[in-house]
Amino acid sequence: MALPIRILTAVPICDGHDSAINTINLEFIRHGIEVVYLGFHRYVSDIVRAAIQEDVAAIGISSYNGGHIDFFAEVFRQLKKHGASDIAVFGGGGGTITREDVREMKRKGVDEIFFAGTPLSEMVNYVKKHYSKKRKRRPSGGNSDLALARKLTELEDNASSGKKRQTSKIKHRTSRVIGFTGPGGARTPTLIDELVLRFLQRDRDTRIAILSHDPSVIGKGALLGDRATMINSQDDRVFMRSMATRGQAGGLSPATESCLKLLSRSAFDYVIIETVGTGQEAMPFRRELVDQTVLVMNPDYGARLQLQKIVMLDVADIVVVNKTDLERAKAALVEIENRLTQNKRQQEIVATVAKRHRDAGVDELFEMITRDPRRSQSAATGRHPERKRRTSRHAVK
Repeated sequence: MALPIRILTAVPICDGHDSAINTINLEFIRHGIEVVYLGFHRYVSDIVRAAIQEDVAAIGISSYNGGHIDFFAEVFRQLKKHGASDIAVFGGGGGTITREDVREMKRKGVDEIFFAGTPLSEMVNYVKKHYSKKRKRRPSGGNSDLALARKLTELEDNASSGKKRQTSKIKHRTSRVIGFTGPGGARTPTLIDELVLRFLQRDRDTRIAILSHDPSVIGKGALLGDRATMINSQDDRVFMRSMATRGQAGGLSPATESCLKLLSRSAFDYVIIETVGTGQEAMPFRRELVDQTVLVMNPDYGARLQLQKIVMLDVADIVVVNKTDLERAKAALVEIENRLTQNKRQQEIVATVAKRHRDAGVDELFEMITRDPRRSQSAATGRHPERKRRTSRHAVK
């Protein structure tokens, strides 16, 4: 099976025109291309960092507000500086980019510029023709993110090709691994992003890795869009990798386990893994791979009968009821807490409004995660000490 092409798309700083790039993204996906979408109003450093960590074949930039000659050139210059000049740059910009501009941009390293009115099929064909071949990689030159990204790509490609993965000689992980899962619409990426902000602010030496998943089917592309909503995670101390499920059910990729093991043995203090929007089935990641599991829900889960069918409520260490500024939040918290009582095991529940700046519920969730005593004990005994169930209602009006 041919491996999918991975590209990154983004819109430059001071440019909020995203309708064109969204249309193009969807066309790429329909033709089997995996698109990491970074969003709009993005700095060059954000684009280059994301492209390196995602190990994409090319960067597509949509620019409508001018300054494109210098912006595109700076993207190419920074890629070269970080040892990633094998990542190509292409783009377009409606009527703001002239043919004279294009000649200048190509002299500065840009592959191609598409003018207004270019058929979508022409863009797709160009990407498939020029970026489907395996790239000639240069040495990483000491860039740890680039070296790690390439290892992750190798693991992902091997899994998709059916090759057996190599087992690392390192027996124990050095990072604390936290697994997040939940149904679509619970805003799990926003919640994770707020937690990342707190990690970065508490300790300036903390390094975090995020393994984020989005759905796809075999032979089709995927929109890997969590980066577009995770603003705080655009930081040099955060390594984020987006993965498509590539036809596998259960919210994870065929390569998730091997990639997670690699990240957990790398130089990160915390590794956060987030699944596709699921949560009714059993835990998507095996217990020995994670130190703690967090189920993120929203108050609008339907009738109380639905709670009895959510298996994750039986196994999650922490249940987060997000979006508790909604009208049904108080009733939902009572129903979910009653459901957890039936489990007769130590679990915690916390109410959050992740979109709210400095939300007290997110603060408490952060404390729950960072104070968890199982980090050392679980590694030694394989068992988890009991904790009292605590219910936070900070975010409920």
